[in-house]
Amino acid sequence: MSQPSQQDEIMAEEAALPQPPAAGIEPVLEAKGLSQGQIVRKRFLGHSGAIIGLVVFAFIFILAFTSVGYLGIPGWWKYNHEQVSPLVNDGAPTSSLWPLAWGEHPFGQDRIGRDLFAMTMRGAQQSITVMIVIGLIAGLIGVVVGAVSGYFRGWAEAILMRLTDVIIIIPALLLAAVMAQMAGRRDSGSWFSAFASTNGVLALGIFLGLISWVSLARLMRGEFLSLREREFVDAARISGASNARIIFKHILPNAVGVLIVNVTLTMSAAILTETALSFLGVGVKAPDTSLGLLISQNQQAFSTRPWLFWFPGLFIVLICLSINFIGDGLRDAFDPRQKKFNAKKAKDAERKPEPAPVTALDGPGDR
Repeated sequence: MSQPSQQDEIMAEEAALPQPPAAGIEPVLEAKGLSQGQIVRKRFLGHSGAIIGLVVFAFIFILAFTSVGYLGIPGWWKYNHEQVSPLVNDGAPTSSLWPLAWGEHPFGQDRIGRDLFAMTMRGAQQSITVMIVIGLIAGLIGVVVGAVSGYFRGWAEAILMRLTDVIIIIPALLLAAVMAQMAGRRDSGSWFSAFASTNGVLALGIFLGLISWVSLARLMRGEFLSLREREFVDAARISGASNARIIFKHILPNAVGVLIVNVTLTMSAAILTETALSFLGVGVKAPDTSLGLLISQNQQAFSTRPWLFWFPGLFIVLICLSINFIGDGLRDAFDPRQKKFNAKKAKDAERKPEPAPVTALDGPGDR
C-alpha cells in the first residue's frame, strides 16, 4: 500500500479546519436547549426597531392612562379634558427644551382655556381603546372564518367567502355614518341607541372590528389551503388527531406570522379610521374627545394656533409607527423562514483577501 504524500496530508488538514460562512449569510441561530418561547423572545429582543417601538408605545400607554385617569380612577395631572382655566401665555405652550421647562400648560390651551395636554391624553386613551377592541374582534373573527373555510373547504368555504365578499364591498364610512345617526337618536328606546350613547368609543370599536376582519380572513384562508397539504398535517391526521387539534396545534402556529402582521396593520389602520370618522363628525363626539376630533375642532386655527395640531398629530404618528414596528419584530420572531441580510458584513467579506493556496513544496514550517 502506497503511503500518503505530503500534499494529501496538507489537504486533509485544511478540510478539517472550520470553514467561514459565505458572504452575506449569517450563521444559523443556535437553538439547542432552547424552548420555542425562548427562541421567539431571543429573536424579538434582537430586533432593534421592535424594541424601540415597544418602548415608545409603552411610554405613550402609561402616560395617557395615568395622567388624566381612566374609568373613574383619578390621574396625577391637575387638569382634565373638560376643565376650563384662564389663558396662560395667550394659550401658547409653556414648555421649552432650552432651558428645560414644563410650565403650567406644556401643550398649550385652546380658545376657551382647556388644557391641550389633558385633551391629547384623553384622545390617546380613546385611540388606543379603539385600536385594541378592533384588533381583538377582527383577529378573532378573521382567524375563525379563514381557518374554517381553508381547512374544511366545500359548502363552508363557499358560504363564508361569499359573506366576506358582501362585507368587503360595503363602504365603512357609510356604515359608520348610519351607526352614528342611530346612536344619536336617544329617544328611540332601542338597546343599540342606549348602548352607543353611553359607550361611544366601545361601540365604535366593536362596529369597526365587525367589518375589519375580511382581509385577514382571506389571507388566513390562503395560508390554511397551503398548510393543510403539508406532510406534518397528514402525519397528525393519520395519528388520530382531531380537526380542532390539527387547526390550533399544527396549522395555526405555522401561520402566526401572517396573523400577527395583518392584525398589527389592522390596529394601526384603526387609529387612522377612528381619526377620520371623528374628523368627519361620525366618531367620538363632544363632550368627550379624541385625537381626530381635536384636529377637526381646531382646523380653523391652523395658521394662528398651530400647536393645536402639532401634539395630536404627533401622537397619532407615534402610535401608528410603534405598532407597525412591533408587528414587524413579532413577524421576524415567529417566522423561522425570515432571514436577515447584513449588507455591511457582505461588503466586508468581499473586501477580505483570500489566503494564499498552500502547495506541496511548502514545508510544515512555511505554513
